[in-house]
Amino acid sequence: MEKILDEIVLRPGFKQIDSIVNAQYPGESRLSFHYNQNEEFFIRLPEFFIVPSFPIHHDVSDPNPDKEYVKAFIGLLKQIIPLAHEVFNGVTYFFDPAEIFHPAFFQVFKYREQLYLYLVRLDLMYRPNDGDIVKKGSNDTTESYRTRKLFLEADLIPLRGIKNGTDGEKILAMEQSISQTWIGEKGRGYFIEGIWIDLELTKFLTKLFIPRGKRIYPYYPFTCKYKTFCHSLIDLSLEGRKKHLIYHHKARSFILPFLDDIQKALKDSSFSPELPEFKNFKAKVPPFWDKAWETLSVSPYLNEHDMKEFKVVF
Repeated sequence: MEKILDEIVLRPGFKQIDSIVNAQYPGESRLSFHYNQNEEFFIRLPEFFIVPSFPIHHDVSDPNPDKEYVKAFIGLLKQIIPLAHEVFNGVTYFFDPAEIFHPAFFQVFKYREQLYLYLVRLDLMYRPNDGDIVKKGSNDTTESYRTRKLFLEADLIPLRGIKNGTDGEKILAMEQSISQTWIGEKGRGYFIEGIWIDLELTKFLTKLFIPRGKRIYPYYPFTCKYKTFCHSLIDLSLEGRKKHLIYHHKARSFILPFLDDIQKALKDSSFSPELPEFKNFKAKVPPFWDKAWETLSVSPYLNEHDMKEFKVVF
């Protein structure tokens, strides 16, 4: 994937990977869904799998992965797809030269004339508390490790349109409904930091559509990403994607007229449920959202290392 302003460029040519991803497997996957204490989402698979060593270096101007990378990735997919086939049903792989350790898959939906991109990014980076090293890394390759935790991010992103590029490329133009989220700087000298309101927007947008008193931290269903209003998914089955596509469309249709006003409010104040603007918009939210999340629960627990994690049930 190549991100150019508000466009994503998808390049074809990975038929072997797509055939593995979309192979048919019997029965339902036995999966559970979690967050770690760093708010990172992962799926616990029913069996261990081994993440192989990957080449570290890749020229970001080269749109094609090298043979060793493809070989390692296919070896990984042959392990995880049979264990979590519902997660990958219907998606297509694409290579992002700038994010080689976050391989991506996509699917495009259309609902009531509006296009949406379903984007899934795996996270192959080793986490010491979440896996056992099988083979040490080097200056040229990553470590290989054994784990049951598959870290990933999955989002629904509204699109403005799709156009054809050269050599079979597809160019996806993302909707830009959120303006500049950088609002200034703080600190002095070498310690100057930018101030962004993306997280404050995410808190505002999520709390708006969640019933009062319902606790679902660290899951934020509606987020500010790519300068647009996105929906973060935890039900990754094809049926779940279609269900939440409708959720996203309903929420987006409601919130679009108010986004500028929300951004203006957050440029002057951090998010709080007591903000007058939040109370005003919350009173206008349709009753549908009081029941939409009835089956969703997020429960904290301690894992085998006595570290806090959260289990998500939906």
